Amino acid sequence: MKHLRSMLEELFEWLHQHPELGFEEYETTAKLRTILEREGIEVLDAKLETGLVAQITGDRPGKCVALRCDIDALPIQEQTELSYASAYPGRMHACGHDAHTAIMLGAALLLNQRRSELKGKVRIIFQPAEELPAGARVVLATGMLEDTDLFLGVHVSPELPAGTLGIKEGPIMAAVDRFAITVHGRGAHAAQPHEGVDPIVVQAAIVQGVQSIVSRALDPFAAAVVSITHVESGSTWNVIPETALMEGTVRTLEPAARKKAQEQLQSLAGSIAAAYGAQADFAWYPGPPAVINDGALCHIARNVAKNLMISATMQENTLTGEDFSCYLDNRPGLFVRVGTGCSFPLHHPRFRVDEQILYPTAQYFAQLTEYLLNKGV
Repeated sequence: MKHLRSMLEELFEWLHQHPELGFEEYETTAKLRTILEREGIEVLDAKLETGLVAQITGDRPGKCVALRCDIDALPIQEQTELSYASAYPGRMHACGHDAHTAIMLGAALLLNQRRSELKGKVRIIFQPAEELPAGARVVLATGMLEDTDLFLGVHVSPELPAGTLGIKEGPIMAAVDRFAITVHGRGAHAAQPHEGVDPIVVQAAIVQGVQSIVSRALDPFAAAVVSITHVESGSTWNVIPETALMEGTVRTLEPAARKKAQEQLQSLAGSIAAAYGAQADFAWYPGPPAVINDGALCHIARNVAKNLMISATMQENTLTGEDFSCYLDNRPGLFVRVGTGCSFPLHHPRFRVDEQILYPTAQYFAQLTEYLLNKGV
């Protein structure tokens, strides 16, 4: 399949050179549509402004397996000096979505060649706006995936050798939630603090108190992080302001820890504010839940890798998030990492992907999908 290998590398370089941010992936969508239609793969009428859902229907009835990739880039100025570096200032595929897209398109092309051997259907989701994250929910809202039986996804990993797969059962990526706490005090002249209630002092106490949630309120065996990342208050040097704002994120792998962290944050903020004579308004913005890999799918995935003589290892958990999890509402799924080789970290302006991983990984997902359709879990 020398032609397909070179085609995927060419597509990858084009995608890398033409990065587009979430819900702005118009060129990318048009490029993918052209290739899919040229290869005789049906593009479903999902009515998405950006992104696509394609379908390959086998000659025999059966289940539906979805392959999902993300197509958006990041607002980062590239510093790789690649010959195909980003042509757009301030935008870069620094998270490997260009590789994900090329891999899953390659898997689709391989599966399309074996359409007559397939039972059931394959859907290929080219999802917009994973980085926001909002794209998965937009795709799901189309209703095009309701009869899908299971989902497969991929993400590159600089921590693994090039081409090595990372496969692990259970929760592997975190639920990603955002919170905001607004402290309402009483403004005063900075020379007369006793006449007001200083929200900055209250804010500082809350910041300190939050540090005890993971260490004292949550199960020590449940991985979790609570980080305050944005604080803001006041507008000048000699006035005690009325309000103070703080924002942050909670990352958890277990639903119980997620719920407990939210409750503790709200309770702690309210109690500390009240102790100082202030009030705290708490807002919680739930993001994607944790990515949880199905155990039976992991077992099959390792066997397929072994048959293809592709190295597979136990991937490490991470408290970064992925809206692939939104597809897994009461449905099994598998999210596989693939090593990029020696590289800078994800989201780094010098991050890069070894193109040699594209075709073997596409071949892997094609064979895994065919097995799941024809032999099942």
